[in-house]
Amino acid sequence: MEINLIENNQIRHTPENIFTPKNGCLILILNFLLFFGGIAIIVGFAVSYELAGLCSIGVVCIIMSLILFFGFFTNNPNESLVVLFYGSYQGTIKDNGFFWINPLTNFIRVSLKNRNLDGGVLKVNDKGGSPIEIAIVVVWRVENTAQATFDVENYETYLRVQSESAIRHIASSYPYDKHDENEPSLRGLHPEIINHLIIELQKKARDAGILIVDAKITHLAYSPEISNAMLKRQQAQAIIEARQKIIQGAVGIVKESVLNLENMNLRMNDDQKANLVSNLLVVLCSENQVNPVVNTGSKMV
Repeated sequence: MEINLIENNQIRHTPENIFTPKNGCLILILNFLLFFGGIAIIVGFAVSYELAGLCSIGVVCIIMSLILFFGFFTNNPNESLVVLFYGSYQGTIKDNGFFWINPLTNFIRVSLKNRNLDGGVLKVNDKGGSPIEIAIVVVWRVENTAQATFDVENYETYLRVQSESAIRHIASSYPYDKHDENEPSLRGLHPEIINHLIIELQKKARDAGILIVDAKITHLAYSPEISNAMLKRQQAQAIIEARQKIIQGAVGIVKESVLNLENMNLRMNDDQKANLVSNLLVVLCSENQVNPVVNTGSKMV
């Protein structure tokens, strides 16, 4: 029942209408003609009383030209104007240039440029429950000006809050460090995690008419209270992996050495092979310089 209520109470998106204003240069020429025409009528009245009836028309022309003058505006590249007429949404102007519109309308400027959201460092838990610190940077821009203006209170604050929610969800879905070779981890910055982060951000920002261009993790670390323990764990894991590679290489060298000796018709019994393998492994796997004791007293068959 609660799920149905949530689905029915989703935000109703305001559709964006593209509004095309009139050319400002043409209206400016007509406005000058109206202004100077009104002055010419008033001057004619002052010269000849026979045009007294046209004086009021000249005054009206001048007043109208002054009122129309307030309808001129310019729109810069990657900027838009949300047009309102007495509280009613008329449309969005995205064309660039010099235009004219009804002086009684109101404008809300909305930038369409790419912007960065530098999220702060958040303390969250990864998939394994370990507390970590994580921060992201998001590249975004407004795509639907109507939704950004009317569907949310402040789209920048809305995006900041939703980005925190998204990064908490992503961090809890993946481990900090991979425990399996094919498992994506936060520290490895696997492409799957970045794509999941962008999709999650876009899902949460769509109600504000925002398009997520890119997102990256800029800070990732264990929380201070467990950082020392996790550092020791990483060091131990690195030592184990290094030891495994050393042993694998040493076994290969010993095997090849025994085969080479046998190919040289230097036959050894099992005890001699065991001593040779033991001495070689000690020399190859020891961290310190060793002086192996080679038994030369026994005879080779």
